[in-house]
Amino acid sequence: MVQLKEFRIVMPMSLEEYQVSQMYMVMKMQQQSTNGAEGVQVLENRPFQDEVFGKGQYTSKVYRLQSKAPAWLTSIAPTDALVMQEEAWNAYPRCKTAILFSLFVVNLILALALALASASTLVHGLNEEQLAARQVETVDIASAETDYWSYAIGSSNFDFSKFKSAKTSRGPLFDGWQENCSPVMTAYKLVTIDAPYWGFGYRLEQALLAGERALFIESHRNCFGWIDEWFGMTMQQIRELEEQGDCLLNEKISKPILLTDAVDCEQSFSHNSERHVPQVVHT
Repeated sequence: MVQLKEFRIVMPMSLEEYQVSQMYMVMKMQQQSTNGAEGVQVLENRPFQDEVFGKGQYTSKVYRLQSKAPAWLTSIAPTDALVMQEEAWNAYPRCKTAILFSLFVVNLILALALALASASTLVHGLNEEQLAARQVETVDIASAETDYWSYAIGSSNFDFSKFKSAKTSRGPLFDGWQENCSPVMTAYKLVTIDAPYWGFGYRLEQALLAGERALFIESHRNCFGWIDEWFGMTMQQIRELEEQGDCLLNEKISKPILLTDAVDCEQSFSHNSERHVPQVVHT
């Protein structure tokens, strides 16, 4: 059975700030989760243009995060079963992501649309059948999660009831903050999952939905929690850091790249380490 769920995540920032915060957050979280055995490898990162999305950025990545899988899944699958390949078409403010698993034939599609506050509930253009099947959950980034996936993905330590940004003076976030915040916007994350396996397909779909939910919460909490690190950065600065970060990721994951490329990456990243560089936790 195809699972269709829309997560609505209200954020205390503008649409323009959200783009910068997302890119910064992705770079920093990828660096934190990558070491010699597991992590993220960037295969391709380039501009694209087509009739549907227009102009945007295409990325292709491989995720090796087997240690985060639940025990029941690892007990029935080989070690490399949860190696994932992600393709993303980011044409801000719309984005589509497709995820393929190395062993399981699972269709997992993510679509992102943005809107000011809660201005629209039909941002994905779903038909009547899809709307009838769709589940909707509004996510509060100020609430702390304590389930399995929140710990597996890496629960952040931000207490937004006490948090205040030094650069923007935003925060703290108390109950009902969404109604009294300015600027404010909403990210609509539509997740479509189909795991056509008799016996455990539904359980696999539910596990992947729970994992995506936890990832959305963690990543968006980090977007706001790291606001003083990315606020004021330009898209050009973000793109430069992204290119440098991709090189370092591929080095850390122990994949062969040209020696001259490795030297160039390290020197370039080190040259910019004094300004706007994600604070990386090395593992």
